Amino acid sequence: MRGIEDARTPRDGRNAHGPSGGMKRTRPLLAAKALVHALALTPLAILAWQFWSVLHAGSDALGADPVAEVEHRTGLWALRLLMITLAITPLRQLTGQAVLIRFRRMLGLYAFFYACLHLASYLVLDLQGYWTQIFEEIAKRPYITVGFTAWLLLIPLAVTSTQGWIRRLGRRWGQLHKAIYAVGVLAVLHFWWLVKSDIREPLLYAAVLAVLLGWRLARRFSRNRTAAAR
Repeated sequence: MRGIEDARTPRDGRNAHGPSGGMKRTRPLLAAKALVHALALTPLAILAWQFWSVLHAGSDALGADPVAEVEHRTGLWALRLLMITLAITPLRQLTGQAVLIRFRRMLGLYAFFYACLHLASYLVLDLQGYWTQIFEEIAKRPYITVGFTAWLLLIPLAVTSTQGWIRRLGRRWGQLHKAIYAVGVLAVLHFWWLVKSDIREPLLYAAVLAVLLGWRLARRFSRNRTAAAR
């Protein structure tokens, strides 16, 4: 995903400050990454505890329809993390904090992780092992069609999110990872069509996505105007 660490520590930084200076700069970054990992996994930990409580204690921690709640939460966190991933670049440009780029890949992979959990919960808990029905559902229900398409598009982005793939693909890597914009549109559309009646929450995510994509279009238009003027 477009979470590859574009900002790197300069070589002369190590020479100027020595190993101890490099470690001092690295420690806060490692702590911040550990915090992001913990925050990203917290929703899953809460959901797992509540699901265990439902199975073993017969509680109503997940409401009247636990399966639907598991599917909803995993899908919602996939969408939220996707929006946060897309927000990293505008935040970096607004704040000038290049270090934010170091969190983009991590957040993008967590978005894919929750999307996989969302699909797995649908296959295992909803279809209950009748996985071949997924193809019938994809053909019959448009919201499943767009959701499954979004998940498929995430696969090559997750696979090629390493430094090795950046080197192999070169410029094509950036072109491939622009598919994240289509994933965002499809994910919001999936949520919108799934909700059907009360569209306030999907409308909020649609507005966030419009702002994030609009920012990129505005920046590109500005660059093109500047280049044309020169």
